[in-house]
Amino acid sequence: MNAPERFSLAVVSAGTSDPSSTRMLADRTAERAAALAARDGHVVTVSVIELREISADTSAALVSGLITPKLQQAITALGEADGIIAAAPVYKAGPSGLFTSFFGVLDNDLLIAKPVVLAATAGTARHALVADDAMRPMFAYLRTMTAPTSLFAAPEDWSDPALNTRIDRAALELVLLMEGGFARRIKDESWSSYQHEYGSAGGTETSIDLGTDLMRLATGGTAG
Repeated sequence: MNAPERFSLAVVSAGTSDPSSTRMLADRTAERAAALAARDGHVVTVSVIELREISADTSAALVSGLITPKLQQAITALGEADGIIAAAPVYKAGPSGLFTSFFGVLDNDLLIAKPVVLAATAGTARHALVADDAMRPMFAYLRTMTAPTSLFAAPEDWSDPALNTRIDRAALELVLLMEGGFARRIKDESWSSYQHEYGSAGGTETSIDLGTDLMRLATGGTAG
């Protein structure tokens, strides 16, 4: 068994109602992950980011680039998280605009290698592939380590034992990824090998060599 550790788990919910089936699915997954980690002697601290509470802040960031204190608090929680559960309701055959807008304003370097469980809810089972078809590519672009098992719940799924089985499987995958320390090792051992934008990673990525011919040309100078 691995030595006991403390893990931070961030739940991102784009549900708009209260209570929300999207939040319920995310919470059940987080609770199961915490229980599985506790079995190995670990402690999981869960923080919740309700996107409906920062919808105006997200819109302002999209339009002006302004990051409000409330939005920055959510971004910091994600940056410090060892694992993430990202849950969205499905509207018009895709994750809600609130969900995609939030992840669209994040720094491209913020979530590199972080373990993520993807979850979606909808009013019909016809949208069961949204997590894999629409959400997974976005998180691949953000270079996260998405768990193999994604979650989906339509109204009829809540009484189906198969949903609990999928939640257990996704939660275990998330815990194993956190225990493995993959994201931490990438940060420590391989961070410089990733393509970064200047000033990314919350303004800390400044290791780009500005003295190359290409960078001198890009900044209005001359080569050589």
